[in-house]
Amino acid sequence: MTNRRPLVALLVAVALLPVLTSSAEDKPLNVAVITTVWYHNSHADIIAARMLESYTLDGKGDFPKLKLASLYVDQFPENDKSRTLAARHGFPIYDSIDKALTLGGDKLAVDGVLLIAEHGKYPESPSGQFMFPKRRMFGEIARLFERSGRSVPLFYDKHISDNWDDIAWIDSEIKRLKIPVLAGSSLPTLWRYPPADVKRDARLKQIVGISYHRLDAYGFHALEMAQCLAERRSGGETGIKLVRCLTGDAVWRAGEEGVYDPKLLDQAVARLKERPLPAGKTLREVVKQPTLFSLEYEDGLRVNIVTLDGLFIEWAAAWQYEDGSTESTLFWTQEARPFMHFGYQLQHIDAFMHAGTPQWPVERTMLTSGVLDALLQSKLRGGELLATPQLKIAYKSDYDWKEPPAPPPSRPLEGQ
Repeated sequence: MTNRRPLVALLVAVALLPVLTSSAEDKPLNVAVITTVWYHNSHADIIAARMLESYTLDGKGDFPKLKLASLYVDQFPENDKSRTLAARHGFPIYDSIDKALTLGGDKLAVDGVLLIAEHGKYPESPSGQFMFPKRRMFGEIARLFERSGRSVPLFYDKHISDNWDDIAWIDSEIKRLKIPVLAGSSLPTLWRYPPADVKRDARLKQIVGISYHRLDAYGFHALEMAQCLAERRSGGETGIKLVRCLTGDAVWRAGEEGVYDPKLLDQAVARLKERPLPAGKTLREVVKQPTLFSLEYEDGLRVNIVTLDGLFIEWAAAWQYEDGSTESTLFWTQEARPFMHFGYQLQHIDAFMHAGTPQWPVERTMLTSGVLDALLQSKLRGGELLATPQLKIAYKSDYDWKEPPAPPPSRPLEGQ
């Protein structure tokens, strides 16, 4: 897969921050939200609710130039929030995706779609991914686009699907129907401490990242963190040819054997703000069950992500250029309402919906989604080294990260 985005994508990205709203001349667009579930602090709540409750989720901040025109929800648990919000704000909840996109009519009647399928009670695959109904939901959206003879901008939250067959099919439908898609994690757009990025067109040797919690949901965030750095290197993205997932003591042995540079891991750890390593202790002594995502790219770049669960609760990365110089940064998330990193993600969504051009290529998230599936397949097979010809995904991204404004104060007790 190849893709070169026009200059307009770069101009949109540069103009985006630090302002929290689209320009006054932009007309608010009607968008449909298609989601698995909407409860307090679910992804639907901390992304889509900003159209109802402002960017700061309290009604006191600026609002995006987007209007929640319709909603489809797949599941309604006891703590469902969507029906209360619908009654309060006057938007309809439809019992099908078709109706949500047509506003109960026959043809597409909204200006954009947010597909948010991240929470809810769904089965888990043998490799350890929740099997959210992303293919089904996207398929219904795509069929409605085709029937209507046109497509509108689609935001696709987080990974594309939990398996390569679905990812490849969704990718082919996006291309066939020429659907404008902005996809992925909130990590590429949030705060970095210090505000560092891989130098544009630099010769990059390796990246070492830190992650925590579940390997599917949080591992995906870590892969997007690494990929938004990697894609800036000389030659652009080339794709990934080999992956391996190791666990336990094999992770530390991989560092000793040169699979990753332990000094880069130490540099990434040094950027973390929460739960510092206990004085006098080593990572090996404290973290008993680490996990390593190891990736070898087509052009020789090595990316390794170490999940240090039970110790750290942050993401960070360190990278080395071919000349031996290194940089590192913390990817900081606001882990309490208003979860403002999602606010800045919505800011990009807002600009994308109005411009019709994504700030970064969907190929980034096709690649990270596919490599997550391959890595978890490797783990399922006991750490087998897997060739990944399906991930020879080449693309060029013009996206340049810009430091967001300082976040508003957290409200950690709200809704608890």
